[in-house]
Amino acid sequence: MTEALAALVKRQDEAAVADSFSGALLVAKDGKVVLEKAWGLANRERKLPVTADTSFRIGSMNKMFTAVAILRLVEAGKLGLDDPIGQHLAAYPNKEMAGKVTVRQLLTHTGGTGDIFGPEFDRNRLKLKTIADYIALYGARAPLFAPGTTQLYSNYGFILLGALVEKVGGMSYDDYVEKNVFEPSGMTSTGSLPESETVPGLAIGYLNEGGRLVPNTATLPWRGTSAGGGYSTVGDLWRFVDALQAGRLISKKMLDQATSTQVQTFGLGFAVVGEGNWKGFGHNGGAPGMSGDLHVFPKLGYVLVSLSNLDPPASTRPLEFIEARLPETP
Repeated sequence: MTEALAALVKRQDEAAVADSFSGALLVAKDGKVVLEKAWGLANRERKLPVTADTSFRIGSMNKMFTAVAILRLVEAGKLGLDDPIGQHLAAYPNKEMAGKVTVRQLLTHTGGTGDIFGPEFDRNRLKLKTIADYIALYGARAPLFAPGTTQLYSNYGFILLGALVEKVGGMSYDDYVEKNVFEPSGMTSTGSLPESETVPGLAIGYLNEGGRLVPNTATLPWRGTSAGGGYSTVGDLWRFVDALQAGRLISKKMLDQATSTQVQTFGLGFAVVGEGNWKGFGHNGGAPGMSGDLHVFPKLGYVLVSLSNLDPPASTRPLEFIEARLPETP
């Protein structure tokens, strides 16, 4: 493994020189960090380097936090996986959606709830400040297909999961995940504050615009949501996995269910990959100027985290490189 890590560092050194990677990597084995290293610039205008403690926008990786919040409420008996969303969101605008789409279908992207991005989002980007704002904009839509009949990745489905967290959890989504996910995990550099607030150590994202790297500021939502758009560090994401596997967030039985294949490549809010010793789970996140991947291989004992402030697949390439060199047995 020492040789594999050395080869990874060499590869990333070269990628940083070529300006194809700017970010941080963490590799842990059996609960201990064996590599945590950073490359590139967090702020190109001010020449500020990325460090292992730099926060990066993580896109859809937030969905894991939302899934855990929902599953905690399920284990507390406040929510059922097969409850239709209208059972808890009584005033939901579209009655077909309210009556037919279930919590389980939202978690597995089988509810037909559609996306949030497109012309409407672009026109309202800075007005969408709360989960209620998103529902006011998109809530009249009917399902794209009969719920449960097929799978289509849905950011709006996770907005609705956030609404359920607020309704059933009795507090704002952000307060709920802070209290019930971040604090028990020891995650001190993770959140979804509005873009108007200064987050210490947060990297600026840079998108490729005609061969030039420019800040992605004009593409960002007003703040992160239950569907994505928050920020974290490689260390905090490793602490999240550690808390998950230790049973501090949800039971190990529930974690096994959430990280086992339910529909195609998804469990309950988590992506599921591989089989045998290589069976793993995690989630990625990507948008202009941000790229993140978390891969967990429980039987092999490895946790791999990669975050970058460049376009996808900047964070994916180094994990593909190291995974091809991991031992095949624990």
